[in-house]
Amino acid sequence: MTVILASQSPRRRELLSRVISDFKVVPADINEEVKDYFTPMDYVLTMAAQKAMHVAKQYPNDLVIGSDTIVTIDNDILGKPTSREDAFRMLRQLSGRTHKVYTSVVLMKDDQESSATVPATVEFYELTDEEINHYLDTKEYQDKAGAYGIQEQGALLVKSIQGDFYSIVGLPIATLNRMLAAFD
Repeated sequence: MTVILASQSPRRRELLSRVISDFKVVPADINEEVKDYFTPMDYVLTMAAQKAMHVAKQYPNDLVIGSDTIVTIDNDILGKPTSREDAFRMLRQLSGRTHKVYTSVVLMKDDQESSATVPATVEFYELTDEEINHYLDTKEYQDKAGAYGIQEQGALLVKSIQGDFYSIVGLPIATLNRMLAAFD
C-alpha cells in the first residue's frame, strides 16, 4: 500500500518524513475559500477532508493523508495572506494577544476514514510596526495561515505556546503516528 500526502506544503512533507519514510506527494487542488457559515473547527476539518477526498478519488487503493491548518482570533479565521499589507494587518491583529491554531488530519483508504483536530494556543509579544516589517522582509509569511511560521523567524514573535507545537507548524506528528497505527 502506498501512502500519499495530499499537500504541497514542504513543512508537512518534512514532518511526515519523521513518521514514515516512504510516501508520495500529490497536492490537492481545492477551493479553500472561507465561508461565513463555517465555525473554525468545522472549516479546518472540512478542508482536510476535501484534500484527502480529492486525491483519494485518483488513488482509491492507497492511504491518503489530508491536512489543513488555520489560525483563529476572536472566532475569525486568518487564512493565508493575499499580500504583504494583508500579512501586516494579520500580525497587527495578533500582536500582544492570544490566538488559537487548529490542524486537522484526515486519513482515507477505500471506504475507511479517520480524523483528528489538534488545537494549540499561541500568545504573541506586543509587536512594533518595525518588528512586523522586519519579519515581513523575511517573506516567511507567504503561504502561511495567520501570516507567520513558528518554526523559523516567526518564533521571535511568540511569547508562549500551549499544546502541540507540530500542530502549529502544520502536521501534529504524534497524533498522526497514533492514527496510522490504528488505521487498518
